[in-house]
Amino acid sequence: MMRLKVLTPVQTLVDEPASRIHAEGLEGSFCLLPRHRDWVAALMPGIVGFTTVEGQERFLAVDQGVLTKRGSEVLIAVRRAVREDDLSRLRQVVENEFRQLDEQEKITRSALARLEAGMIRRFLEWGDQR
Repeated sequence: MMRLKVLTPVQTLVDEPASRIHAEGLEGSFCLLPRHRDWVAALMPGIVGFTTVEGQERFLAVDQGVLTKRGSEVLIAVRRAVREDDLSRLRQVVENEFRQLDEQEKITRSALARLEAGMIRRFLEWGDQR
């Protein structure tokens, strides 16, 4: 058995035993089983699936991140992740969650651009006064 932990900057999304973990790295899809050797992989945005000790399939949509397997512990660290155990509903949940986050990022980038432009303008004005 492995212990799967999925962490985002704001929460621990998963912390439970798993008998199998499927993910997609830069080199392609892979599956981890409890007796596999230690492993590190950069994850692509996509679906991470895992099988519980009861044999149930669970799913997460993840952003880019890193997966490390050390002994029986598997740690996945990603910027964003959404858990929805019904695979058919996962797409809708992901679209809603990520669209909302993307909109917040656009607003933040716009505010930063205005701040930078204001600073440059003030430096130019300050230089003209000298």
